[in-house]
Amino acid sequence: QVQLVESGGGLVQPGGSLRLSCAASGFTFSSYWMNWVRQAPGKGLEWVSAINSGGGSTYYADSVKGRFTISRDNAKNTLYLQMNSLKPEDTAVYYCAKGSPWDGMDYWGKGTLVTVSS
Repeated sequence: QVQLVESGGGLVQPGGSLRLSCAASGFTFSSYWMNWVRQAPGKGLEWVSAINSGGGSTYYADSVKGRFTISRDNAKNTLYLQMNSLKPEDTAVYYCAKGSPWDGMDYWGKGTLVTVSS
């Protein structure tokens, strides 16, 4: 069965960095688009970033462009999100999700909490 397990969240000060990971199993990882989606406390889901199957094309929400970098290692079946210059408004549960953001994301992980606070 498809499994997506996020890790790497935690408490970080404003301006700091974190790298999130998402370990994938149960499907051919290298064949699918992958995404990061977040949900801030009391708010709805916000798509953050997407990467195509080969890793050559990446897309970002305006709110994170220039600060976050999505990448993948298809040999390790792992998706990453490097987050730099973090702001308090980046505080959220971050989910990885399988599938194209335009065609629909069909599997989601359970999320990892990122808290940006001094």
